[in-house]
Amino acid sequence: MKIAEVETIPLAIPFTHGGKPAGWGGKAWTSLSVLLVKVTTEEGVTGYGEAFSYNCLRSVQAALDDMVAPIVVNQEVDDIGVFLGEIQQKLHLFGRYGVVMFALSGLDIALWDIAAKTVNMPLWQLLGERRQDRLPAYASLYRYGEPEIVAERCSQAIEEGYGWIKLHETEDREVAAARQTVGEGFPIMLDTNCPWTEVEAHKRAEALRQFRLHWLEEPIFPPENFKALAALQEKFDIPIAAGENACTSFEFEKMFEAGAVRYAQPSVTKVGGVTELRKVASQCSVTGVQLMPHSPYFGPGFLATLQLAALESSNCMIERFFLTPEASLYGEWIDPTEGAFDLPEGPGLGLLPDPDVIREYRVGV
Repeated sequence: MKIAEVETIPLAIPFTHGGKPAGWGGKAWTSLSVLLVKVTTEEGVTGYGEAFSYNCLRSVQAALDDMVAPIVVNQEVDDIGVFLGEIQQKLHLFGRYGVVMFALSGLDIALWDIAAKTVNMPLWQLLGERRQDRLPAYASLYRYGEPEIVAERCSQAIEEGYGWIKLHETEDREVAAARQTVGEGFPIMLDTNCPWTEVEAHKRAEALRQFRLHWLEEPIFPPENFKALAALQEKFDIPIAAGENACTSFEFEKMFEAGAVRYAQPSVTKVGGVTELRKVASQCSVTGVQLMPHSPYFGPGFLATLQLAALESSNCMIERFFLTPEASLYGEWIDPTEGAFDLPEGPGLGLLPDPDVIREYRVGV
């Protein structure tokens, strides 16, 4: 394929989450930023990707428009993995983390969408053998900071058919409310988003033992302190999950060598797209670490995660950010039924984004 055009399409889709307004950077977070990456080939085939852009949309869009697009347009792509590696090398002075890798992730997803469309098959079929017909989902709750709301949202998730729930809390009282609501045998995960030092994490892990967590996610800052994560996991025998902020498979290699996690959570919109997530999946199969992709997304990143998860065992679950967007690029496909997602069977990522939603929620035009 030869890349003819790279277009960035920024969207802002309002949402509700069932709790009080929460903020980021001094502002209430009330809408989902979705940065679509639309790539068109010289042959006229179009693919869609998604670059991570929550609260950083303008920066990531600038990286794509000003740094990535100028060096990829008019380039021939024979091997997507090789091509993306070359682009990473050209941009390495800007770092292999953050907005540059977010931008490249979106480009990579779009190129894989095109590759599968070119041969008229869904991406999973292009990449390997499907191992899951339906993809089990877990409800990934917002951070509420109030036991009553946590209990209410847990009850709602169970009513909607979810068999696993992830909390985003840091205090025992909210976790206790969840455990009391769902019962003893129901699996609860806890994502703390890197709030503690190693010493603090040991104190908190001791207190959290009583809740019998399915996993404890990102308990330590900095998240790349893999030695500290390994020590915490070994001492308290609490399964550790991490990786949503790691970029490229090299970071996961270090993570696995340290014995830091039992659940690896690469994010397709951050790690380097489909190319890098596939490498992490291969590493997981060798090391015995369970792949558990990070996917609180509603654009092509979500679809790419579904396609890749279909190649994994039934232990690989799909994260559904438990909020309600005002509109969906893919209709009801973003919602699980009876606790699992169906896999769209169209070519490429399986679905095309709704042009009416793009038209209504596009920003910065």
